[in-house]
Amino acid sequence: MRSIGKGSALGLLCGLLVAGFGAATACTALAADLPVATDARLGGDEARTRFVLDLTKRVEVSAFTLADPYRVVLDLPQVMFQLPAKVGETGRGLVKAFRFGLVMPGGSRIVLDATAPVRVEKAFVIDPVDSQPARLVLDLVAIDRDGFLRNIALENRPGRSQPPAKIDRDAKDADPRPLIVLDPGHGGLDSGTIAPTGDTEKAIVLEFAQQLRDKLEKSGKYRVAMTRTDDRFVPLADRVQLARSRQAALFLSIHADALPHRDSEARGASIYTLSETASDAEAARLAEAENRADVIAGVDLSAEPNDVADILIDLAQRETKAFSANFAHALAKELKATSRLHKHPLKSAGFRVLKAPDVPSALIELGYVSSSQDLKYLLSDAWRSRATDSIAQAITTFFATRLAGSGPAGGSN
Repeated sequence: MRSIGKGSALGLLCGLLVAGFGAATACTALAADLPVATDARLGGDEARTRFVLDLTKRVEVSAFTLADPYRVVLDLPQVMFQLPAKVGETGRGLVKAFRFGLVMPGGSRIVLDATAPVRVEKAFVIDPVDSQPARLVLDLVAIDRDGFLRNIALENRPGRSQPPAKIDRDAKDADPRPLIVLDPGHGGLDSGTIAPTGDTEKAIVLEFAQQLRDKLEKSGKYRVAMTRTDDRFVPLADRVQLARSRQAALFLSIHADALPHRDSEARGASIYTLSETASDAEAARLAEAENRADVIAGVDLSAEPNDVADILIDLAQRETKAFSANFAHALAKELKATSRLHKHPLKSAGFRVLKAPDVPSALIELGYVSSSQDLKYLLSDAWRSRATDSIAQAITTFFATRLAGSGPAGGSN
């Protein structure tokens, strides 16, 4: 399997165009039309820092800051990032690190993690001159926390209340088949875990989810929707809202875990359901890591609908939680025949993507990219075929049990 890394977004988009339009010239046209980012660098010190991005053509840029943690976000039109390997992993001056990627069709984003409160002094793009590329320039200066928060309050950011990614929220149609929402984790500038080989979680789980979608659709028993079908970022709240607005019968979020080298012996798949109290320390660690996706992508959490209280109240609906647990048990039983399971495969924690109160939901960690044995399976076509067969069978068992007399759950079709 080819990993979809920072420099391969062009190949992904070209593949989608060729598949969709049947024209190899689509890739050439896309490459010619989109600006390409070719290099990035930092200069300065802890009082003043400059970020420079080299581009093949001029683009528009807007900048804003976010607190806790301190971040600077640059929004651009869609850019193909063809930057040197490992760029952004280390910083300088006021910037600890930075990341970049697609956040919506036609829109890219760069998020810089700041070491301290900062003010955007300048953010501009200069035209290419002679043999020099176009350059995006961001100047940051250190300020105190009170000034930082005051600047955030005063910023005028039209449209910032809109989610950065648009996903399909079409109304449920007349098709009586259950709708299953598959949620490949991470995407865009949120790579998720990264294997020692450089393979990214976001690429592994997207390919797996696409294969599972195709298998479920081929069965003819279900309708299937995906929270993302390419390498873009989708906010956690949007993933949940897609399932709720479409009245999904089941939501399955797909991920792959990683542990530090000292714990590299950990192996196997795990299935998680929602609980306000984590089942163990590892579940709590994983939920905290997965719930940081919006922070990683520079999403302004203050712009989210204030429905947390309603969700916490709705979580008391025992029926939905019971259906989620039933599915998790069915899935563990089926996966045991085809996959290595973690020594404690059934767990629970406060994952934000599982908080739809009216949709049975589960999160599956397919394995550990930090384990060479697990990674071998995760990248194997043969293993993916067997594992998706197991999940499809678990879904069939889950719905057969419901139809046999378990009663309707929230989101039944």
